[in-house]
Amino acid sequence: MIQRLTTLALCLTSALMLQGCVAGAVVGAGAAVVGGAAKVTGAAVGAGFDAVTTSDEETKAKREREQREWEREQRRCEQRQRQGKAC
Repeated sequence: MIQRLTTLALCLTSALMLQGCVAGAVVGAGAAVVGGAAKVTGAAVGAGFDAVTTSDEETKAKREREQREWEREQRRCEQRQRQGKAC
């Protein structure tokens, strides 16, 4: 009888300890999934923000490109005028 009680107590103790381990593993895995999802979401939001905003370098490059296009059009217009054509 004492041996059975000891075995039962040992089984119950082991079961309680394992529940803590299993619960800890589940919580840890859940946190890892949530953390991974947060990183992915953050990356997606960051990429979306980058797609909407322009950096100073991009703005400067765009301005320079527009300036070159305007100058090119002006040269073409001057050539047409020399040939007696309208712009």
